[in-house]
Amino acid sequence: MALAGCTEQAVRTDRSTSDVEVGARISKNSDVSVGRISPDRMSLALLEVKQKQHRGSRVWCVPFARTVSGIDISGNAKDWWGKAKGHYNRGVTPVPASVLSFKATRKNPNGHVAVVSKVINQRQILISHANWNRNKVSIDMTAVDVSPKNDWSMVRVESMPGQLGSTYPVNGFIYPAGTKTARN
Repeated sequence: MALAGCTEQAVRTDRSTSDVEVGARISKNSDVSVGRISPDRMSLALLEVKQKQHRGSRVWCVPFARTVSGIDISGNAKDWWGKAKGHYNRGVTPVPASVLSFKATRKNPNGHVAVVSKVINQRQILISHANWNRNKVSIDMTAVDVSPKNDWSMVRVESMPGQLGSTYPVNGFIYPAGTKTARN
């Protein structure tokens, strides 16, 4: 499956015709603190997606990740890692509400960004992101660290319910302001 790429722009795994995919359960946490996705931010991001779809506009990963995470970076997803340096902490430890930064590849030349919605264990997380499937949002999709050094440098992402797709190189995680975690 070739990705459309992510620049300035929801998929349901229950195979309905909705524009929002839900891989696992949507978090029912109502807090708005750092370290958890704010339900208000998620609602706003989904509203923005719905409005774009209604207008016939493309849905992209960057605006979705920016709205959900509160990380104020613009431009192609492939540039987020570099743009975050000096403005946001970056690292290799997944934290809810952090942004997983995918490197550009031949298959995905603009890179990709996704927001961590839940940490399952050291090598498995749930992510919410836009445009993994063209013009849609995927909520709580599984991402697994498949890197030999357990450093989140390579991941596989759930592409269909219960099925992990190809391996993708990633830069690491960009943390929202105020997140307490080790810097890398």
